[in-house]
This record gives sequence, C-alpha cells and structure tokens, in this order.
Amino acid sequence: MAEIIQKDGTWAFVGDSLRLTPGRDKNVSLVRRTLGELEVPLHALAGVSFEQGRRSGRLRLRLRDGADPLLGATGGRLAESDDPYRLSVDSDRYGVAEYFAEEVRNALLLEGVSAGPVTGYLLPGPSLPVSAAAGDGSASFDGERVRLEWNWKTEDAKAATGPRTIRLTEITAVEWQPAAGLENGHLRFSVRGAPVTAPPKYDPNAVELWGFKKDPLMALVAAAVQARLPHPSAPAAGALVPGQAVPLDKAPAAEDDHDALLRRLRELGELHRSGVLTDEEFTQAKRAVLNRM
Repeated sequence: MAEIIQKDGTWAFVGDSLRLTPGRDKNVSLVRRTLGELEVPLHALAGVSFEQGRRSGRLRLRLRDGADPLLGATGGRLAESDDPYRLSVDSDRYGVAEYFAEEVRNALLLEGVSAGPVTGYLLPGPSLPVSAAAGDGSASFDGERVRLEWNWKTEDAKAATGPRTIRLTEITAVEWQPAAGLENGHLRFSVRGAPVTAPPKYDPNAVELWGFKKDPLMALVAAAVQARLPHPSAPAAGALVPGQAVPLDKAPAAEDDHDALLRRLRELGELHRSGVLTDEEFTQAKRAVLNRM
C-alpha cells in the first residue's frame, strides 16, 4: 500500500484501486468536498504524473477516455481546483509523491493496463440523490427523474412553464457548460421530441449559470445523469470490442496466479530485449512481479 496525506486530501493506493479522499482544509473546493471519497479502479487509469513546483507540486491521475461520467459530462471544462484527480503536494513531501506515482506506474505496467479508451463507464458517478441550486434555478436527480425548479431571477417566460420533471428515459443527452468571460454557462438536458431552439435563459430544460461559487455543483447533477445514459462509445448490442472483458458465462477458467506471473515475467523480458522498456523500468517492473510471487 502507498499513501500520501496532505491538507488538500489523502490518496491511498491499495493494489487494485486508489482511494481519493478530499481534505478538510478551507481551500478544498466545494465540488470536491460534495463529491466525497472516490474509489478509482486501477484499470480505469491511463497514467499518473507528479509535477514539482517551487513551493508546491501536483500529483495528477489521467483516466482512460470514457471511464468517468464526470469527465464525460464536463468535457475538460472543470476548473483545476475542482478536479478530483489532482492533489496539491507540499514541497517537503515530494519524495512521498514520487514514490506514490512510481508504485502506481509499476502496477499499471505489471497488470498490462491499456491506456486506450473504454466503451463503458468504470466509475459510478456521484452518489444519489444529488441536487444543486445556482443561476436561475435548481436541479435534482434521484436516478429516475430530473427535477428543475425556478427562482425569482428566472426569465418570466421560462418561469411561467412551472417546475419541470423529466424522466431519465426521455433524456438523450446532458451538457454542462461553465460561465466564461461575458458568456453565461448552463446545465441543459436534451429531451426526446423537444428540439433545442432557445438559449438556456428561455429553455425550460436548462438552468442558466452566471459564474458564481455553486455553479460547478451543477456538474455533479450532469455527471449523475450521464452515468445512467448509454455510453457514447458503447458498441451495438452483441458486438465484440477488442480489449473488452468477456462475459462471465463465456470467460475461460482463471489461470493459476503463479503461472500468470511467470508469463508476465517473460513478457517483460521480451519488452526489455526489444527496447520498449529501459533497464530501470524493467528492473522495477520485475521486482514488482517477484514481490507478488
């Protein structure tokens, strides 16, 4: 097990997953505190990095494309301070951070985890029920229905439609866009049979956002809905996807762990001889395998 504890949060690597717990420091963002502890499967990772700075550094996890509904719903637009896969590290803990990153890299190498995209979510999304109030209304989701309600700042024509309840089965897409500069943001639901023709200010299926502190919480509502919609890269029914797990009723019997580790050692040796792995990388990966035998 590898662990790093900082004011910004605690990351623990327990072999097949990472537990990311936000810190209680006042500088930890509202989004991360609301999202709470995350458990990230090792096979959801594409990589890990540590960047040193003069006063502080950053540990970063890079997830495989399509693995996390939060990243899918926000499309790279989440502010760095709200990113749950970034941890600020004090300069006196740089050695621990480097060790942590190296342990995760070795595990990814040992397990042969692909860095490629996935066709199904590997994280569950925010816990339910989830709700947020910002901009001209509030949004909540219980797993089956989205509820939109308006406040006194809502445009009259939109408020006149009254509160909206949208069944998950009616939703075809969800979009969260933060405010940027003079442009307002929004949380918008695309509803089957209701083409989007109005800007969020007048759209009864959207909450307009104005760039205030609680705006990013709407991203959690978007992510919870996104997690329950069909994955954008999901194959057609019955299609086989390279690298996808075989269904349990069709999977071959599990190999003996010792034989699997011996095979992995041979694979590492071949990668080393072909120049894919450096001497140092081969030594570290081989040591990680031998420690498990």
